[in-house]
Amino acid sequence: MKTHNSSVKVRYGETDQMGVVYHGNYAQYLEVARIEWLSDLGVSYKKMEENGVMLPVYDMRYSFLKPAFFDDLLTVKTTLRKIPRASIVFDYEIYNQNQELLTRAETTLVFVDMKTNRPTRCPQYILDLLLDQDAKE
Repeated sequence: MKTHNSSVKVRYGETDQMGVVYHGNYAQYLEVARIEWLSDLGVSYKKMEENGVMLPVYDMRYSFLKPAFFDDLLTVKTTLRKIPRASIVFDYEIYNQNQELLTRAETTLVFVDMKTNRPTRCPQYILDLLLDQDAKE
């Protein structure tokens, strides 16, 4: 499935006194990576919301293998697990600048119709882009 790599530089304010990234900041790293994954596919998250569909997080899981530190340059590898239906599942691997695997994560997000506040199917244009992407690979 489609994979995209994003870069994130660890800022001082994201760390504790020992210079280690606080675990709560990883949710933001994953969000940055997801938005870039969508953008790389050709999907604007902003336009998706303007068209009445949002993607709230339903589930988020982490395995912290090694710490990240202040000033590290992280690579977040984001991979779509399967073709989405009413939900979309991403797997992540976070590496430091030495290519050491630091964290594994997964998120499940649900497509929600903003008018009804109810789950809905993945928009067809996203499915079309994914199918087109698969055909190119």
